[in-house]
Amino acid sequence: MSRPRARDLGLPFPGTPGPLNAITDIPGLAVGFCTLTDPARNIRTGVTAVLPRPEREARPVWAGQFTLNGNGEMTGTHWVNDAGYFVGPVLITNTHGVGAAHTGATRWMLDHYSDHFRGLHHAWAMPIVAETYDGVLNDINAMFVTPEHAIAALEARSTGPVAEGSTGGGNGMIAYEFKAGTGSASRLVEVGGRQHIVATLVQANHGIRPWLNILGRPVGRLMTEGPLHRQETGSIIVIVATDAPLSPLALRQMAKRAAIGIGRGGTPGGNNSGDLFLAFSTANPGPMPEAAPVFSIREEINQDALDRFYLAAVEAVEEAVVNSLVAGEDVPTIKPPGQVCRAIDRERLAELFAY
Repeated sequence: MSRPRARDLGLPFPGTPGPLNAITDIPGLAVGFCTLTDPARNIRTGVTAVLPRPEREARPVWAGQFTLNGNGEMTGTHWVNDAGYFVGPVLITNTHGVGAAHTGATRWMLDHYSDHFRGLHHAWAMPIVAETYDGVLNDINAMFVTPEHAIAALEARSTGPVAEGSTGGGNGMIAYEFKAGTGSASRLVEVGGRQHIVATLVQANHGIRPWLNILGRPVGRLMTEGPLHRQETGSIIVIVATDAPLSPLALRQMAKRAAIGIGRGGTPGGNNSGDLFLAFSTANPGPMPEAAPVFSIREEINQDALDRFYLAAVEAVEEAVVNSLVAGEDVPTIKPPGQVCRAIDRERLAELFAY
């Protein structure tokens, strides 16, 4: 069933989005989902896959990472912080599915970049896999996610509109005590006579109701029905992507701005929340370092010209979180049983912004 997005409700988000207002506005970038739902077995989980580049040749993806609060996992980021790049996909799942998703992503990379792993040189796969906790709506300890589900998410990838809410890894997620999950948004940025895209995908599973603000309005204090938590027990993963030629240092600075984006929604970054952010650029494609010349030339935007990109990242993250909420639906809880995680009241939300 197609649901409205935040802008469809009349919410006046600033900035100009790309054609899809999604991370797939980045040329060549694809997103795939494997969504697992079986209420009879207390299953509501899945895997989300982001593939930055379409080609079957292993190439570095320039990147930067930032952790606002570390109560969570995002594999492979030690190398991102040291080398400024990663290779292959980014996957998001639940907390206990990280190992299975990592195995699946590794198997997929061995097949997808088969030439890279053949021959006499030593190559290794180090996919990025991130998580948030879905144990309120899913029997997380049953560990339903398998390597095959990660591969299925990658094989289901598309460059079209991104399905939001209870999709992929976002299937069992809650934000501000409303049903949430996957959300996406994008912004156009013009600099130096050229147009670029900054886009984001979030897996929103953070915050408690009183914190929620949307475009400066205290929505959480106006919609108090159906509380679930006394304190924050979730996390948020933010992926920021761009086609602009940014250095790894600039991309780390972009990743930091995700903290401001989620902060606009009201969260202070709670102690129990894993607030983990990754930013990457699809620009400057080239060979792996072992196959590259000693001296390399890459285009980079002047650091002093990045403010528009920072603002675009903040705006897109803020909107992506709200999109994840607007896509929600009522779902019964399993821990504790007998409650309902409510969707945000879309009609009431629209009324709050009616002029």
